[in-house]
Amino acid sequence: MAIPEFQTTAVEAIPGIASTARGAFRTHRTKTLQWRQTQLRKLYWAMEDYQPQILEALKQDLHKGDFESLLTEIDWIKKDCLFMLDHLEEFMKDDKLGGPHVPMTHSFMKFRVRKEPLGTVLIIGPYNFPIQLTLAPLVGAIAAGCTAVLKPSELTPACAMIMKELVEKRLDTSAIAVVNGGIPETNALMNEKWDKVFFTGSAAVGTIIAKKAAETLTPVVLELGGKNPAFITKNANLALAAKRLLWGKTMNAGQVCLSQNYVLIDKDIVPTFITHLNQAYKDMFPNGAKESPDLGRIVNQRHFQRLKKMLDNTKGKIVMGGALDESENYIEPTAVLVDSVDDSMMQEESFGPIFSIYPVNSLDEALNVANLVHRTPLSLFTFGSKSETKRILNEMTSGGATINDAFFHASLNTVPFGGVGDSGWGAYRGKASFDCFTHARTISETPIWAEKLIAIRYMPFDVSKLQLFTRLTTKKPNFDRNGKVVKGFGYWLAMLCGLGGRSAKGAFARWLVVLVAHYLYTNRVGN
Repeated sequence: MAIPEFQTTAVEAIPGIASTARGAFRTHRTKTLQWRQTQLRKLYWAMEDYQPQILEALKQDLHKGDFESLLTEIDWIKKDCLFMLDHLEEFMKDDKLGGPHVPMTHSFMKFRVRKEPLGTVLIIGPYNFPIQLTLAPLVGAIAAGCTAVLKPSELTPACAMIMKELVEKRLDTSAIAVVNGGIPETNALMNEKWDKVFFTGSAAVGTIIAKKAAETLTPVVLELGGKNPAFITKNANLALAAKRLLWGKTMNAGQVCLSQNYVLIDKDIVPTFITHLNQAYKDMFPNGAKESPDLGRIVNQRHFQRLKKMLDNTKGKIVMGGALDESENYIEPTAVLVDSVDDSMMQEESFGPIFSIYPVNSLDEALNVANLVHRTPLSLFTFGSKSETKRILNEMTSGGATINDAFFHASLNTVPFGGVGDSGWGAYRGKASFDCFTHARTISETPIWAEKLIAIRYMPFDVSKLQLFTRLTTKKPNFDRNGKVVKGFGYWLAMLCGLGGRSAKGAFARWLVVLVAHYLYTNRVGN
């Protein structure tokens, strides 16, 4: 169960690693269903077989307990593999286009969308969920038929080395590789040409990645973070809100890009909420948080100091927790009552087990504060009435949202996940992971026999033919210049044509009428 000592990849070796991955893609073997299925099956069993080493690596890097490690890291990837294997053939099939996408006059051209892999992709993982957030994008890349190079976070070295060993011993190493290291190695990777870059991490580093990728017109997916708000009104179940939000801030020691940074709460219920918060703390940690085998630690001393500085600089009052132990990088789950948007607890993303409580006079004020602090957070949470929730979702943008809980919208590996604006670009998970690394290529096929039907396109042009063709193929608007809907002749004609129902015979008859009329009128104009 020994974890290999962390070793960085030689910078001079990186161009060759990237070239090998590109070469593997050019063989076209990764496009086959068999290759994709085989790699996903091998990854599944690798996660099973390497479970003891992964659990130990997560303990070393983040002091994670087995429960969290299994739930959020190992089992997550295994479920991802199984989901993709169950649906891969379906995802890979061409989408035949018809109905509202293709008019009847073009339906004989067999329009379809072909799913093609983008090519060779770079996946840069973070430290907070080092296994899940590095290998989950890989599942999507493999499913799409891409080759990939992974760059795990150097802040979780044990996990990085386990992933390197896992890939090199179990997967196709000509198509999938792991590069370990820090900034020099990442810079060397970004100097290579990729077909897509998938980055999970901070907005500051994401900005650097996006700028560098722009130099070669490389598309990027950025999974970032944000100062996520939680809204609590007088109509909320305060005990439940306290318990669930505390859970959100203790999972992975609060090192979750989705957890709340601050709570906007009606000022009249603040004392009651704080009471419930402390009761939830006692229930969750009967012997104190530090003694809990389930609470993780901050990843390193630099991030410990960053969080400590936020607590040192706040002008607010600590109303829960507050204990620190630098020797263990331990920070107790901590809530701070603040009264200013300019407070350090409101202005910085905590990315740790600390959050602020900000009293407001109304929902209007809460929404104004939230849109001022961060207009496009990665997530938001609401605790209140249905009408209040509806208004919050309507007036506050976020990557995702959870009602009556903390970040539960991101608890499934089968639904899309991603940010918006400053909190990220692009989405993945479930089918979205397949789509993320896939090019949707539209294809049409014009039959030889249709030459007469498309003769209008050839020079010398005849405007009268074009006008007739336009009348036959273009729908008239059912609204006037003021935007008001008018049920005129076109509306009633459409109703009449629709009387034949939606049966195959009825659809064929309508198509045949349009086709024959188009052919006759086109040739009549030409005579």
